[in-house]
Amino acid sequence: MAEITAALVKELRESSGAGMMDCKKALIEASGDVDAAVDWLRKKGLAAAAKKAGRVAAEGLVGVASDGTKGAVVEVNSETDFVARNETFQSFVRDVAQASLGVGGDLEKTTAATLAGSGNSVADEVTNMIAKIGENMALRRSAGISVSDGVVCSYIHNQTAPGLGKIGVLVGLESTGDKAKLEALGKQLAMHVAAAQPQAVDRDGVDASSVERERDVLGEQARASGKPEEIIAKMVEGRLRKFYEEVCLLEQIFVIDGETKVSKVLETAAKDVGAPVAIVGFERFQLGEGVERGEQDFAAEVAATLGG
Repeated sequence: MAEITAALVKELRESSGAGMMDCKKALIEASGDVDAAVDWLRKKGLAAAAKKAGRVAAEGLVGVASDGTKGAVVEVNSETDFVARNETFQSFVRDVAQASLGVGGDLEKTTAATLAGSGNSVADEVTNMIAKIGENMALRRSAGISVSDGVVCSYIHNQTAPGLGKIGVLVGLESTGDKAKLEALGKQLAMHVAAAQPQAVDRDGVDASSVERERDVLGEQARASGKPEEIIAKMVEGRLRKFYEEVCLLEQIFVIDGETKVSKVLETAAKDVGAPVAIVGFERFQLGEGVERGEQDFAAEVAATLGG
């Protein structure tokens, strides 16, 4: 029998879309013959994922999980919103979020993590879910936040099921103050992040290329006024301040009251919780953002489905 090497398993996995352990078992059953192993997987219903792999998966769910001083958020995509209402899929996304929580939200580690109750890696379970439900799926991204002393709060906008929805937010608050009051504040801040969509906590966190791009645009707009360069420079700096107020969390107006800057909200909260409060970071995942959704030819899709 041919040696079942890692390279052979990888080749079969890439060609079939099946899980790693299933590929290894198939190769053993087929004495190392890749084509025969593919047939074995197909007979077992484990190679169904390969047919689905080319389809755009931009629906699905965002899931969050938090536990005191740490939290994680994941996005698991499917082809249709119908699948997002499937309880099996919902349970899967919830389990993936818990697995991500255990590895600090790192995507590579989340993909390799063992999913509770299955004994399989998240990557292999994604493949199994594709075969089971019949749609292409993918763990698109994950992220985590932790604090040394304080709370990490989560929020799901328009919750589909507990911990699941289309917009998920994490906010990390560092503080030695009252944890119950910090939780309440963190929930409000997470709701604010969901609505206001900040890019960074403060000016230092804004991507430098974004600032330069904005500066260039503002400069061209100001020059159209025909004013001297020294006046233009002042105009640009003034408009940049407005830009920062729009994209920096601490400089945004708190959506809860519509009048106070978030930085001032934290100052006031410090008196209430009994210690200074700092936002160490946030994560905001919106389902499908940035995914290119191709134009669908419905007639062609139906014909392809009927053709197997």
